[in-house]
Amino acid sequence: MTLSLGQRLLGLWTDLVSLSQNRVPLLMGFRRVNSYMNVSVKADIFLGNHRDGRRIKKWRKMIGVGGSDWKHYVRRNPHVVKRRIRKGIPDCLRGLVWQLISGSRDLLLMNPGVYETLVIYETSASELEIIRDISRTFPSHIFFQQRHGPGQRSLYNVLKAYSVYDRDVGYVQGMGFLAGLLLLYMSEEDAFWLLVALLKGAVHAPMEGLYQAGLPLVQQYLYQFEKLVLEQMPQLGQHFIEEMINPSMYASQWFITVFSYSFPFHLTLRVWDVFLYEGIKVVFQVGLALLRFCHDELVNILFALFLAAFVLSLIFGDVLKFVTCCQVKLPFEKLLHAFRNFPEEATDPDVLLPIAFTFKVSGRLEELEKEYQKKLEGSNASATRRRGRFPGMATAAKAFWNSPVGPRTTHFWGPVANWGFVLAVCVDGTTAELLASGLSRLQRKRSVISVLTLGESSGVPGE
Repeated sequence: MTLSLGQRLLGLWTDLVSLSQNRVPLLMGFRRVNSYMNVSVKADIFLGNHRDGRRIKKWRKMIGVGGSDWKHYVRRNPHVVKRRIRKGIPDCLRGLVWQLISGSRDLLLMNPGVYETLVIYETSASELEIIRDISRTFPSHIFFQQRHGPGQRSLYNVLKAYSVYDRDVGYVQGMGFLAGLLLLYMSEEDAFWLLVALLKGAVHAPMEGLYQAGLPLVQQYLYQFEKLVLEQMPQLGQHFIEEMINPSMYASQWFITVFSYSFPFHLTLRVWDVFLYEGIKVVFQVGLALLRFCHDELVNILFALFLAAFVLSLIFGDVLKFVTCCQVKLPFEKLLHAFRNFPEEATDPDVLLPIAFTFKVSGRLEELEKEYQKKLEGSNASATRRRGRFPGMATAAKAFWNSPVGPRTTHFWGPVANWGFVLAVCVDGTTAELLASGLSRLQRKRSVISVLTLGESSGVPGE
């Protein structure tokens, strides 16, 4: 393929920018180097070696000048590309390769000047929300620490531009972690178009449903994940069902931020390498791998909690307290602790990712998506019929939902409010089966609250 002098100069300039933005220092930009980082990763960062040099040379040959050879190489050697991406993209080339595999480079070239127009000449209804959340995005990273500094300004510009570009989605807090991660490896405009490529589906299925009102895609993914856990790890899945623990209690942020919120940075990067190339199935695979790795520990925690709650019920003789405490609160808090404190080995990408790739989920995810859509259609039809029979109750429920003590606030999650919800269901005349499903939905709402207050957690991303 013959390139003009201008194209070659542009390609060389792109490579120089990529090298100058080698984000190894930014990996070290967190206030402390992650304690989970193993010796081999530290050696790669600080010393480098001959093997890395040969690896980078192979990648440069794959990419070509400014990415000119990439598509041709992928068509000829798809299995080689897949294998090398799973091993990890060299950090000095990561930003450029992410743009190539996501399709964002093509979007950038097809829309010259659009980003500048969105940032400078347009206004967004979400500007105050974005400003409020900026300091909560990677607060421990030096690039985003300075108030109104270059990192925070770039993050604001990208999020504001997207909220204008797609006003139906606008801005949701979890989007900041995606944009922040991208800004560590590329310019504002490149990060914006990669965000567009992800949410609009330039290569893979669109992800905008993760951030639309009601988080519809999150609900679908959690349904699929719950079924996969039950199929792949029946014992653990059954324990979760018995203890009324569903994936919304621990996995919502995995999907909304693609593991960029609270996982070690070196693991996040390797997950994103594969995610951008292979799609959302990687999030399911990594989630299953984490559960598989901690399978025995989680089962033991749940069994110990059951015994403790059972002893308390014998002492106090209060069956109601036993059911409420054992099935709702204790496992939830203990489980959150377990998922915030993974063993060091579980967060080593060279250990976790090979486990993840053993789960073949593509075909099953398609089947579960159809199953979920069919179930959703049935639920909507049933809800419409119930609203027709009890129009006053529907109005009252809506008013309660939007009230200062409704499900959108933390006040709702006290025991009295929980039973208030149950009474409301009973008044509506539903059956015992619908009552059980209502309690399940109640717990799902609890997870949505945690998602919507993502930045309020005391956890520090990347630590």
